[in-house]
Amino acid sequence: MRGLVQSMSTALFEQHVLSKPYFDRAGLILALENEKPLGFVHVGFGANSMLDELNRETAVVSMLMVSKSSVPDATSRSSLACSLLEQAEAYAKEHQAQTIFGGGSYPNNPFYLGLYGGSRLPGILAEDEFTTSIFEQRGFQEQSAIGIWQIELAGFRTIVNREQMQIRRRFNIRAEFDPHPRSWWEACTMGHAERMKFELVDRSTEAICGEVTFWDMQPLARDWGVHAAGMFDIMIDPDVRRGGMATFLIGESLRQLKDHGSTVAEVQTNLDDEASIGLFQKLGFAKIDQGVLFSKAV
Repeated sequence: MRGLVQSMSTALFEQHVLSKPYFDRAGLILALENEKPLGFVHVGFGANSMLDELNRETAVVSMLMVSKSSVPDATSRSSLACSLLEQAEAYAKEHQAQTIFGGGSYPNNPFYLGLYGGSRLPGILAEDEFTTSIFEQRGFQEQSAIGIWQIELAGFRTIVNREQMQIRRRFNIRAEFDPHPRSWWEACTMGHAERMKFELVDRSTEAICGEVTFWDMQPLARDWGVHAAGMFDIMIDPDVRRGGMATFLIGESLRQLKDHGSTVAEVQTNLDDEASIGLFQKLGFAKIDQGVLFSKAV
């Protein structure tokens, strides 16, 4: 599976999962047979609206896996996965959650960024038909479909037209590497990653009118054999939101990322967000995968 890290180690699991300050061992539920692990489910919680603490009303099934080699029979494997998910739901109910999500998606993304999905967590990858079928069997409903888009930077060229030339005369792009996290949640979920922020700066006033942030998508990109930069946030000041500003900011950011050694860039967007999809396609991104975010009332 493209979106599941293959080079797993105890050090990576410690860094991306166990070291999180909100990790609760009771939320990591194992299925064992005579001390032999057969599978596991991991449930946590998303962030509140201020991104400064957990939102206990929103639980997240961050990962559900059953070993095919340890449980080769498909019916038994499905039964075990359903039992694990049932235990995850019981954990969420015990902690007074009102909603439980199947798969992570910002800001309900406590674990596994860098180990699963891509530039952000896309719920459950569509190609993982086994896991999606388990959530459906347990009564979870599809909440949204999330597209994953990539562009190879070797041949990338920024868009040149009259509109973009006018923006270039008025604005500059300022890069900042490893910027300070903007929230507790960003520090928790992205603190392990090298990040690159690009600001859209008015040349005459020095006002920051927009910014976009990327991260070095490790260790997933290592398995792909590329140096991938994943976009995880973009903001344009409402006063300048129209007129090609996002195109200019992202395009110039991609150019600088290429100059600093990135070979691939990746973004995510909901498949009903036609404006964002149009922007990414105009820049040369192509859809390579998608995920499904499930939800269920506890």
